[in-house]
Amino acid sequence: MSPEKLSKTAIDDYLFHCQHLHKTPSESFFKHTIFGLRALYKVLGMSGQKVNLPQIKRDTKLPIVLSKSEVKSLLNAPKYLKHRLMLAVLYGCGLRSYELCDLRLSDIDFERKTVFVKKKKGIVDRYVPLSDHLARGLQKYFQSEQPQVYVFNSQKTDDGAFKPLTTRAVQWLIKECRGKIQTNKKITAHTLRHTYATHLLEDGLNIMSLKELLGHAHIETTLVYLHVANTGSSKKFSPLDTLFK
Repeated sequence: MSPEKLSKTAIDDYLFHCQHLHKTPSESFFKHTIFGLRALYKVLGMSGQKVNLPQIKRDTKLPIVLSKSEVKSLLNAPKYLKHRLMLAVLYGCGLRSYELCDLRLSDIDFERKTVFVKKKKGIVDRYVPLSDHLARGLQKYFQSEQPQVYVFNSQKTDDGAFKPLTTRAVQWLIKECRGKIQTNKKITAHTLRHTYATHLLEDGLNIMSLKELLGHAHIETTLVYLHVANTGSSKKFSPLDTLFK
């Protein structure tokens, strides 16, 4: 039955079913179901039905952030240059894993020292700075490996076309490397993006510039890093540090 014909009880029953449909800790499917229903009722002018939908609480969990020494250890963990550069681009440019996979040779500008990140899923296009260290590593990698089309190619198809790297390959790489460094922190591709943002704030970058580099649509998404960064007038310390002075 079409959603506009459902009673409040029927909708509640369906949402209860959605919430218990998956055994994963993520409620993404449940949230998007509510967002979809809200959008539908807004278009149809059914404000009463929209009000009856449950509120979605914003996720307030703070991100896991690596120290600079942990990042150095992680970047040195892979045996091959390609794998080191994959991790270095994730951290050095603050990319999401799918953005790393979609990165093309034409997106790298060694002269202007920039990386162009194309928009996807409604996120705006953006340029991010290319580190001198990363530029030298990429140039060496391009000369030795000679990738085609994509910065990090996967296997060729049967017709000889080059395929981009997959996010599953990125996950595999990080899983292989995190066991080689001395840390108990959970590390994912997005951990490197969180670490990129936090380190930039701690190194003096302002919050609005950080928002542009991360490609966030709303400043509220970027503000979470102010709760993690230990910098400026909000630099955090323990009273034990001053107790014995």
